[in-house]
Amino acid sequence: MPMRTYLVGGAVRDRLLGLPPGDRDWVVVGETPESMRAAGFRPVGRDFPVFLHPDTGEEYALARTERKIAPGYRGFVVHADPSVTLEQDLERRDFTINAIAESADGCVIDPFGGARDLEARVLRHVGPAFVEDPLRVLRAARFMARFATLGFQVAPDTIALMRGIAASGELDALVPERVWQELGKALASPRPAAFLRTLHDAGALRAVLPELDALYGVPQRAEFHPEVDTGRHQELVSDMAARLAPGDTVVGFAALTHDLGKALTPAEALPRHVGHEQAGLAPLRALAERLKVPLEHRDLAIIACREHLNIHRIAELRDATLHDLLLRCDAFRKPERIARLALVCEADKRGRLGFEDAAYPQADELRRAHAAALAVNARDLAADGLTGPEIGEQLRRARIAAIAEARIEFR
Repeated sequence: MPMRTYLVGGAVRDRLLGLPPGDRDWVVVGETPESMRAAGFRPVGRDFPVFLHPDTGEEYALARTERKIAPGYRGFVVHADPSVTLEQDLERRDFTINAIAESADGCVIDPFGGARDLEARVLRHVGPAFVEDPLRVLRAARFMARFATLGFQVAPDTIALMRGIAASGELDALVPERVWQELGKALASPRPAAFLRTLHDAGALRAVLPELDALYGVPQRAEFHPEVDTGRHQELVSDMAARLAPGDTVVGFAALTHDLGKALTPAEALPRHVGHEQAGLAPLRALAERLKVPLEHRDLAIIACREHLNIHRIAELRDATLHDLLLRCDAFRKPERIARLALVCEADKRGRLGFEDAAYPQADELRRAHAAALAVNARDLAADGLTGPEIGEQLRRARIAAIAEARIEFR
């Protein structure tokens, strides 16, 4: 009898949505670990039986059920044996749009109405077991970041369950690596703002990203920020960063965290935020350390937080001051930082109501000044007979002169 295998999850969902196919996952019904190994499949699962196909290398998992036995997203007992049906396996999944299977002959098996929800553009939980896994709150927000451009909304009853999970304190059980994993996927999506908005609406943002949750309700000066609310500004900036640098999570994270200091502005100073760049460094470092954010992401975020207002007013900076800014950014050893910094600052400027299509010449001025300074070669100075500190000082003067020359057209 041939092995009963079914294509499941994202591959089926994305095909029905007309999206490009990604990785394919399979469920196997009626088999055992022994029969899978006998058929040439290689076991790889630690917590439940997953196998790699001997020819394609794709993942095949035995149909399974799960039972909650402890708090958190790890507190499950997995049951997999030949008696578990395809419908039982699909029932344990998070959302109806992910609980659709396709048989080898192309027949769609959809016991929970996932195809209907795809057509209606609704993200809906499969069943009451949704509340047993707090990670699903983040997954809901991440799917919204991916699918908001298609018109998806979270079903009201699903939002209600997410609020219950947030209120229960279960989100505190999420390990930082999983939070970062979901956040990173959201930042690589077309609408990161939908991730923030979904978590905020569910009361979950304060548990996983309190530094960002604190921005909501903080006012800014309307003449510079027509959206007024700093949380709303952050949403606009994140979406603009995704538009300017699609899939670049380094730019996305820096854009996400550039204004954290505004949550710390004293009430009597509002809606002005004098010094928010420096004030934002401490919460940014705390967030990056807590989530174990990669160093490349953290370092650009620190630079963007500290320097974004300087870039906005770059035309006012003296040539020597701009050179020193580049030096602070380690722009001569890590030149890729400046192109990304320019994108973050442009996202900040255009992430405001009515500014979506505004010109941002500061980005070009920064890039050209950097390129000119970068072209100055210290080896040429050494060839002129200079040594030690003399080379350093002459290199500085030569770079400043190159910056001045490159900026002539901007003045």
